[in-house]
Amino acid sequence: MSVDNTGETGVAGETGPAVPRADQGGPAVAVAADPDTGTESPAEASTDGDGRPARRKRPFWQELPILVVVALLLSLGIKTFFVQAFSIPSGSMQHTLEKGDRVLVDKLTPWFGAEPERGEVVVFKDPGGWLEGAPHTTDDSFLGSIRKALSVIGLMPSDDEKDLIKRVIAVGGDTVECNSGSPVKVNGVPLDEPYLFPGATPCGDAPVGTVKVPKDRIWVMGDHRNNSRDSRYHVNEPGGGFVPVDNVIGRAFVVAWPVTHWATLPVPDTFDQKALDQRAGGGGAGAPGGSGQLEELPAPEAAALAVAVPLAVWQRRRARAVGRTRPAESS
Repeated sequence: MSVDNTGETGVAGETGPAVPRADQGGPAVAVAADPDTGTESPAEASTDGDGRPARRKRPFWQELPILVVVALLLSLGIKTFFVQAFSIPSGSMQHTLEKGDRVLVDKLTPWFGAEPERGEVVVFKDPGGWLEGAPHTTDDSFLGSIRKALSVIGLMPSDDEKDLIKRVIAVGGDTVECNSGSPVKVNGVPLDEPYLFPGATPCGDAPVGTVKVPKDRIWVMGDHRNNSRDSRYHVNEPGGGFVPVDNVIGRAFVVAWPVTHWATLPVPDTFDQKALDQRAGGGGAGAPGGSGQLEELPAPEAAALAVAVPLAVWQRRRARAVGRTRPAESS
């Protein structure tokens, strides 16, 4: 027993001050062994600042499912309302977009009433029958079943998606002239199209003459004209080759992958001609080319999971480190 200068009775520790005993009238303090030194030290009280019992932290394996659900909800929200990634499966937009490129599509601005403009590269849902000739395979294997299950929750591309990507050449009210041996004309203005695939003709493989774009419709064409089943190939079908504005998912604004192909997708200068806005009043098919069907990518989901899980692990480790270094509360 020892007595300090304040007159309180306690037990003298080997490496610290005396700790009052509960049976001697002093406040009770739990004594725990320090795992590093083997000596005893006061343990942290198991109550919060209000004196209530501290809530016990769940093990990480119990928190992981919650984190996964939150990440999925977050990524689905991003994909639905903001940005979605797509993969380019064909050469119908070469060399602007190469096969295997990943593009990011802006889905936010259409929610505020923005409509497609001339020169933009847009992703749109099949207006009807455009992808009938596109190859489609069904995978009934075990891995195929897993892929299908994951596609339901948005973690994998869906084989049922029917989306295409083309460049907007004309919008509602425009008149398009597409004749063999001549440049494409919009409202009588010839377009200089430096984005065309080298050697491709503007309309030589599928001239359709003159067409008038109805209201709330767009006329689209691929940058590799000789390998693109675009509006020209569907003029004699229901819909006349026009794409309803409501079918447009959004504008592709950047090539995000691979890194060596990274590039923005601005509107070419040829569509800035003021004469194009003087809308005037007001055909055949060629050999089939690339459909331009897109494959949806699970990039938002993967990104959300990649951020959420390491962040949670870091937070838990930080909390443990703070708990080990926090001094015992004064009695």
